[in-house]
Amino acid sequence: MQIRDLPYSDPGDPDVRSGPRFLYWLGRNQLGGQLKALGWGLLHQLGIAGLPVTVGLAVQAVVDRSGGRLALAGGLIVVLGLLIALGDTMLHRTAVTNWITAAARVQQLLARKTAELGSALTRRVAAGEVVAVSTGDVEKIGWFVEALSRFAAAATALVVICVGLVLYLPSLGLLVALAMPVLALAVLPLLPPATRRADEQREKAGKATELASDTVAGLRVLRGIGGEELFLGRYRRASQEVRRAAVRSARMWALISAVQVLLPGVLLISLVWYGATLAQDGRIGVGQLVTVYSAATLMLFPLRHFEEIAMAYSFSRPSAQRAVRVLSLRRSDREATVEGVVPAGDLYDPVTGLMAPRGQFTAVVCGDPDEAGRLAERLGGHAEPGEDAQAKTTGTEDAEDGAAHPKKDAADLPSVLLGAVALDELPLDAARAAVLVQDKDPVLLSGTLRELLDVPSSGLVTADAALEAAQCGDVLSALAQASPDNDGDPMRTRITERGRSLSGGQRQRLALARSLVADPEALVLDEPTSAVDSHTEARVAAGIATLRRGRTTVAFASSPLLLDAADRVVLVHEGTVVAVGDHRDLLRTEPRYRAVVTRETDEEAAVANAVDDAVEVPAMKSIQEIEERA
Repeated sequence: MQIRDLPYSDPGDPDVRSGPRFLYWLGRNQLGGQLKALGWGLLHQLGIAGLPVTVGLAVQAVVDRSGGRLALAGGLIVVLGLLIALGDTMLHRTAVTNWITAAARVQQLLARKTAELGSALTRRVAAGEVVAVSTGDVEKIGWFVEALSRFAAAATALVVICVGLVLYLPSLGLLVALAMPVLALAVLPLLPPATRRADEQREKAGKATELASDTVAGLRVLRGIGGEELFLGRYRRASQEVRRAAVRSARMWALISAVQVLLPGVLLISLVWYGATLAQDGRIGVGQLVTVYSAATLMLFPLRHFEEIAMAYSFSRPSAQRAVRVLSLRRSDREATVEGVVPAGDLYDPVTGLMAPRGQFTAVVCGDPDEAGRLAERLGGHAEPGEDAQAKTTGTEDAEDGAAHPKKDAADLPSVLLGAVALDELPLDAARAAVLVQDKDPVLLSGTLRELLDVPSSGLVTADAALEAAQCGDVLSALAQASPDNDGDPMRTRITERGRSLSGGQRQRLALARSLVADPEALVLDEPTSAVDSHTEARVAAGIATLRRGRTTVAFASSPLLLDAADRVVLVHEGTVVAVGDHRDLLRTEPRYRAVVTRETDEEAAVANAVDDAVEVPAMKSIQEIEERA
């Protein structure tokens, strides 16, 4: 795989059982690149290892006053220099390619998982952790994959050099061969505390990143309440904790580096002292001593790769574990078994008994906003398996058919049905095309308004019609005036990240227009008009009802203006549908509905119930009298 061939057509199915297994899976999928890097690394390392031999030959030739051998040694040095340059250049190219392609594979896996989970991702994993995984962790994982082949080449070169020295000069070569394992493994006892300190640093850095992300996202609100200094102080404290953790981690790695310098220094001193003694006694030649000393000196370079691979693994293992935590998330425990054809029919949730008939505008009222959000995500097939435990049936009767539902474990909750097909059994692309869920806090990506509305759609709803239905006229006027270089065309005006340059109501209406343009088989809206005034809300409700006529639409809301525009209204209480009808009838007949929609206090509800009782009791008495007379 070359960099120019990125992105991958298919990044593969990762092994997410653990962080080390994920790293192994990455390395195995880049076996060709790893073997190339290993080959070029061996050429580079063995070229360096050959220099002491040629230097020793040259020194011995000078001692023996042999010009021919000196010229031969010089020629060998030139050849080795060229091989070292070639090996180093190509090793760098292949190693960087391995790094970038590994990081790109992880990035694609994360992007695919994000698209699969949608808004459910940030409910299961903190936003700061997602940012940390997709930025710093990806880099560290790529570093380990890249360093692995260079380490393998260095380790192979060390073994070859040690064997060569033992065969070349056993008296000194044996000393070097025995010392090398000690030098390579001396830092192992220091790695666990160094890893713990590095993990602590990354954990604190992730929390600081999450705090910064939340602060930036809520900056406008913080300014409104004068909370900038408060959150700035929190971030200062968090950043200082990161700094202290980084210093503690750096101290341990500095100690490891010191050990890597101290022990080789002791080896070289011992080697020179013992070799000089042997040369003085005439047991070895000067050239032999220079050869062994040069080889031992150059062996310190591949030894550095042992420290690097230890650092790379220590940093990449928790990074891989965090990546696995994200990549192992699934939208359902069920496998896709139905062909990717977009189904049609009623949208039905067996858990709550909520039915949204095909082609109708259904409004859903929940007393708990969190329950409404969970149910909206569930209708779109985004809910985490078992997360609707609080919404499971408890033996109560359904409001429409009177059937009693047995109590079920959260893990056994059935999937939402569209027609006769379970959403969890649909392939992801078909499920997304069938049901679109718009959150109560929708996100607008940066780009022009035309790019914002350029989404996969049926092609039946134009951007102009969607903008008109969402009552975006004032938004278009503001965008036309916001940028002088767009020739008055609001569609060419750039929208900042997450639409922060717009008000909450403007962002909400633009997101609604985007959802209307998509024109899915079933559209689920969670509080689509919560940030607009009542006059605009009434027009938006009418626009949705008109534009979505003949298409299934579900809106979670408690506003009378939107509820009055719906074809039918469903009241969900404590995770179960308890009433179905139109808005005006439910206001008269259902106290729980009236309490939610009109925001009744307990005292007002008690008065209303008393009035209802006063009306109903005489009526009942008169009926009984009629029956008795009959």
